[in-house]
Amino acid sequence: MDPFSAEGELLTIHNAFHQGQYQAVLDFDTSSLSQSNTTTARVLKLRAQIANGDVQGALASIEKEKGPDFDTVRAFAQHAQGETSTAEKQVEQLVEKSSENATVQILGGIVLQAAGRTEEALSLLSKHQGNLEAIAIITQIHLQQNRTDLALKEVAAARKWAQDSLLVNIAESWVGTRVVCLPCSPNSLPQSTQSKAANTTSNQPIQGGESYQSAFYVFEEMAQTPSSTSAKSLVAQAITELHLGRLPEAEAALNQALQQHQRQQNDEGSSSSSKDDDVEAVANAVVLATLMGKREEQERYLKELKGGRGGEGHALVVDLEEKGRAFDAAAGKYAAKVAS
Repeated sequence: MDPFSAEGELLTIHNAFHQGQYQAVLDFDTSSLSQSNTTTARVLKLRAQIANGDVQGALASIEKEKGPDFDTVRAFAQHAQGETSTAEKQVEQLVEKSSENATVQILGGIVLQAAGRTEEALSLLSKHQGNLEAIAIITQIHLQQNRTDLALKEVAAARKWAQDSLLVNIAESWVGTRVVCLPCSPNSLPQSTQSKAANTTSNQPIQGGESYQSAFYVFEEMAQTPSSTSAKSLVAQAITELHLGRLPEAEAALNQALQQHQRQQNDEGSSSSSKDDDVEAVANAVVLATLMGKREEQERYLKELKGGRGGEGHALVVDLEEKGRAFDAAAGKYAAKVAS
């Protein structure tokens, strides 16, 4: 039996991880798991610990552990704390010896892609044997390459044999925010969203096309359901609201994400909620404030992103700095010359 299927014993912890419910992953009781699934669950717990910012704790807990799974987690943790060269070298060694290992493929692929070694990352990930997370990461990489066609192809292939998978729904929604479609009819949406779409389209056309609306329904359900809500899913909902042009709704979702993150920190300690999710919420708040013409908020969030939330290397910050330098260089060509 597939451990990640609806009947599998890893379904709950797997879904919690990909919904961004990292504390739920850490609290998951693994004592009743079969021996074959124990390592997979342990790796998910370690990744949740790293996502929550407790890198040193994760490393300490596997100090004496051996094997490709734990060696790859060590490399991934080192990468998370900025030891990128060391992490890359370890991943290279693991790929040479254990490229068929699922943990090596997934975490190694993430490290290689972060280092800009896209072709190597895709080559490693493509060795997977029906691993949905590998497919999701391949989809993300294609989207980063602006190859929406390849991302769509990857998700469509997975949909044929993993119809009810949460991870496929999420990956399909990522692609959906990059595909421009004609306004949809309810019958063209996934079955789980047809009733909601029917209520919307009966009165007015859907803004942004069916792919945006379908993605919104997936993330809204995750974000607003008590059992699956997280800062990560709220940020995802806000992004789809932005695509649909619903700025006040996007603002509400982002505020909710930031409040939830702060509440988790206050209730359970500074390492109990993901810094990455907080950074993404602030980065999207910068975009939203810009679109809404709220310059003071835009400047405040951008300062916050650069300074105190670990976002100095975020793609938005890097892109803004690159464009700023390009603008200054272009403007310099037209600088007024002082007459002698």
